[in-house]
Amino acid sequence: MAGGFAVSKSGADIREFKGKITWYVWICGIIAATSGLMFGYDIGISGGVTAMDDFLLLFFPSVYARKHRAKENNYCKFDDQRLQLFTSSLYLAALVASFAASRACTRFGRKRTMQAASVFFLGGTALCAFATNLAMLIVGRVCLGVGVGFGNQAAPLFLSEIAPAHIRGALNILFQLNVTIGILLASIVNYFASRVHPLGWRYALGGAAVPAAALFLGSLVITETPTSLVERGRDDAGRRTLEKIRGTADVDAEFEEIRAACDLARALSEEEKPYRRLMRPESRPPLVIAVAMQVFQQFTGINAIMFYAPVLFQTMGLGTDSSLLSAVVTGGVNVVSTVVSIILVDKVGRRKLLLEACVQMLVAQTAVGGIMLVHVRADNEPSRSWAVAIVVLICVYVSSFAWSWGPLGWLIPSETFPLETRTAGFSFAVSSNMLFTFLIAQAFLSMMCSMHAFIFFFFAVWIVAMATFVLALLPETKGVPIDEMVDRVWRRHWFWKRCFANADEARVNDNC
Repeated sequence: MAGGFAVSKSGADIREFKGKITWYVWICGIIAATSGLMFGYDIGISGGVTAMDDFLLLFFPSVYARKHRAKENNYCKFDDQRLQLFTSSLYLAALVASFAASRACTRFGRKRTMQAASVFFLGGTALCAFATNLAMLIVGRVCLGVGVGFGNQAAPLFLSEIAPAHIRGALNILFQLNVTIGILLASIVNYFASRVHPLGWRYALGGAAVPAAALFLGSLVITETPTSLVERGRDDAGRRTLEKIRGTADVDAEFEEIRAACDLARALSEEEKPYRRLMRPESRPPLVIAVAMQVFQQFTGINAIMFYAPVLFQTMGLGTDSSLLSAVVTGGVNVVSTVVSIILVDKVGRRKLLLEACVQMLVAQTAVGGIMLVHVRADNEPSRSWAVAIVVLICVYVSSFAWSWGPLGWLIPSETFPLETRTAGFSFAVSSNMLFTFLIAQAFLSMMCSMHAFIFFFFAVWIVAMATFVLALLPETKGVPIDEMVDRVWRRHWFWKRCFANADEARVNDNC
């Protein structure tokens, strides 16, 4: 892991930052990425718990009754707005919390913001695990949502800022890898907790305390990012930290670049607040990309499937145990495929992974929709062979998402904003993700009830739109230093460069 790392500025002009890929960087990255473990565990646990009879009987007795009616519409067994609110309330809270988290990241640093996330998550876990009524359960979910909002804001920024440019993609994807591990662990917990009556659901929800405690304890020993320290006027501490994470005292070039970016950000923020600056033409390219990536990530349909995987598999004709076990299988595919992304993202680039995944997801979604349209009617039980075929196709779909839109949806927004709008801009990405996650979580079971198998074709149409967007508007950011994105990416892009034509003039650029 020794040696310097070179970064190409253009053709023959190579800029080299001294240092090596230290173990300390990886340790800090692994601990910070535990925030993703919290997020993933919650995604995975929600669907499993809502499929447990003891949980439904206590909080949603009408859903329990419908579930056990012999001739109930297969697509409408779980259509209940209150049940969907149990899942979606977390994401509405996270949406609001992400804006407060942006200010916390700037004022207190990325590390302190992650600590706050773990505290909120621990409080929410306690409320959910010991809930005696629906109100207590929803309040607990709101606390969890605040934790998710703070964690998802701080962790990707932390990872992008401590990473050398040539492994930034791999290090940042540790966050998404932990999300997938959390989903897998939650699926395993759901499988065994469903056999423990009547308290299994409490154990499942209470398990969220483990990753939250790990993040809190781990955050006590990791460093703050050099960028955050310099941004808050602690230049000496920032340089010492940079020397520590790079494993060398020869960090002059990289430190000067960080300090220059911070000085520029400080000067610009005195003229104009970050959120107002985001509305300027030169801020539109990363802002549009960041928000669009989150919208498209959710309209792949992935969270609809991961939230409600056990419920979805029961709809397809699998029993409770088989549906939970199938969710474990898809969770395992999710983890392995995210490792593929870590290996490939800094070699083949972001765009190729996204485009390949669009083709694979389109084929899988269309095939699942076709099978369900023919073999899963409102009142019939499909054969087990067709149910297994659907599980296999969903695994194909999940694998493509896991090495593309899943991790890159967080990586690209975290690396493309200039420092003066980085935390504010990334808060728009997080809040957009939470808004559309909330909408999908709140609407999916009702959409499945009304659209039946056509819901998969609905998501397939969005995948075509995603591929078009990547081809036309998303530039490649592989290997570009985080503080050089404007000059080396946005000013050179065929479309986005028009946003910078008059960036130094008083008038607004009408071409952007």
